[in-house]
Amino acid sequence: MADAQPVSGVAQTGVAGSVVADEIARFDALAAQWWDTAGPMGALHAMNPLRVGWIDRRIRVRFGGPVRLLDIGCGAGLASEALAALGHDVLGLDAAADVIAAATAHADGQGLSLAYRAGAAEDLVAEGGRFSVVTALEVIEHVADPAAFLRLLAQLIEPGGLLFVSTLNRTLRSLAVAKLGAEYLLRLLPVGTHDWRQFITPAELGTYGKAAGFSVADVSGMLFDIRSRQWRAGTDLAVNYIAMLERR
Repeated sequence: MADAQPVSGVAQTGVAGSVVADEIARFDALAAQWWDTAGPMGALHAMNPLRVGWIDRRIRVRFGGPVRLLDIGCGAGLASEALAALGHDVLGLDAAADVIAAATAHADGQGLSLAYRAGAAEDLVAEGGRFSVVTALEVIEHVADPAAFLRLLAQLIEPGGLLFVSTLNRTLRSLAVAKLGAEYLLRLLPVGTHDWRQFITPAELGTYGKAAGFSVADVSGMLFDIRSRQWRAGTDLAVNYIAMLERR
């Protein structure tokens, strides 16, 4: 695990077709509040232990220990930092430069095997980068072309490697709960965070993944208890879910 170095700065690179400029601007505007557990990213903070634990357990079953890992669309590093704290060698990549600066500042001095970079997945593909594991958490519903995005990620994963995707299902319940409820009624997320039409069904994810050279190896619902404000895994995929895809 020698490739990632402790955070010391931010590399600026080009932005390409997987990136939607309006989405990047929206998240960049939240950079200063990203690590505030009571702020606009509070829902992600609450979700993070579930998704990181789910990913870490499956990595260890497959590889027997920590791996070299790329966290695509890492934001200010909630998952990147947590995965590095579990011993993984993590590169966090995001096209939002202000968010990457916030991630860098938060991780500075922690001595983790963690590096951050501002840029797009296309940049790493052009450089021939390959990883045992790629995570794309709450990202695919924000990209320009989900099918093309998965084809892009396939080029960054070694054969037999794993891709973890967490996202939102496109159902009437997700419209009511994750869009109208979370953004407008409960204010758990900033209004405009999601476009329900961009949500990805598990069947679509499987189809796009198969075309890109993946097979779906595991999937689980991520369920939010509004009273305890905690997340748990379950079989209900109607709103939030997380999937593990294997690179063939």
